[in-house]
Amino acid sequence: MKTVFIDWNLIPYAEAWQQQTEWFDGIVRAKAEGEPYENHIIMCEHPHVYTLGRSGKENNMLLSEEQLKAIDATLYHIDRGGDITYHGPGQLVCYPILNLEEFRLGLKEYVHLLEEAVIRVCASYGIEAGRLEKATGVWLEGNTSRARKICAIGVRSSHYVTMHGLALNVNTDLRYFSYIHPCGFIDKGVTSLRQELKHDVPMDEVKQRLEGELRILFQCQAAKYGA
Repeated sequence: MKTVFIDWNLIPYAEAWQQQTEWFDGIVRAKAEGEPYENHIIMCEHPHVYTLGRSGKENNMLLSEEQLKAIDATLYHIDRGGDITYHGPGQLVCYPILNLEEFRLGLKEYVHLLEEAVIRVCASYGIEAGRLEKATGVWLEGNTSRARKICAIGVRSSHYVTMHGLALNVNTDLRYFSYIHPCGFIDKGVTSLRQELKHDVPMDEVKQRLEGELRILFQCQAAKYGA
């Protein structure tokens, strides 16, 4: 099946969630009925928003409803795995809505592939990034006291179809992470490409690099099985 890359630019979270859900439900239905469908990989940014996953703890949000309004942010309880995270301008969010059966991928291998794409993007900017045991996402100096997360990952999968995805801090205002315990961690920091490189990074350039790595990784996976 065809995989389409789409750039939504800056889009309200609720609108993006609704469109994701429609495409997700469409693929699940098409698979069940043997009809054609398209996979989608979406790139976008959001206005300031916090999302709390199914297993998230309310007390990892440190602000009241009134305080959220004061910083022009909203909070959504959503149907992905993981705890609380932040999305906002300057952060590249990627939502793959895919049938994993096409790529013979289980959920663990799929998350590993998303992490690998981000690790390669970071490497293209001279930043050494990697994984941290028992902590999904992409980290810098993960096994030290200076561990800091540059990319969060939280996905939903049903009938081998995915939605939600990853959030890579590019030029993100990191102050917004101080209002939460990011992904439930209270002893680890967050960072961004800008923070590490000490200058702004063109968002369009990062989008192109991430798309390129995802194309390579998914095509290589599909080629293994003659898809």
